[in-house]
Amino acid sequence: MLSTTLSDFRKDIRRYFDRVTDNFETIIINRGKDKGVVIMSLSEYNSLAATQHELSSRMNEQRLDRAIAKLEGGEGFSKNLPEG
Repeated sequence: MLSTTLSDFRKDIRRYFDRVTDNFETIIINRGKDKGVVIMSLSEYNSLAATQHELSSRMNEQRLDRAIAKLEGGEGFSKNLPEG
């Protein structure tokens, strides 16, 4: 995670964006006391949004917890998926 000021970000915006997209870095731009902006790649944002959706209801959370417990207990299985 990188932290910078708005001035420094403006000076080298392309390099910061390259670090976000190429290295999965997250940038925090400080804008004063207790204010800031976070920049992250679209893929990272989509991943966080999907996780938030999966945990948005208690039923989904419980289902995921049961699946994790089964895997940890050795109850997992392999499945071949079609290519394409």
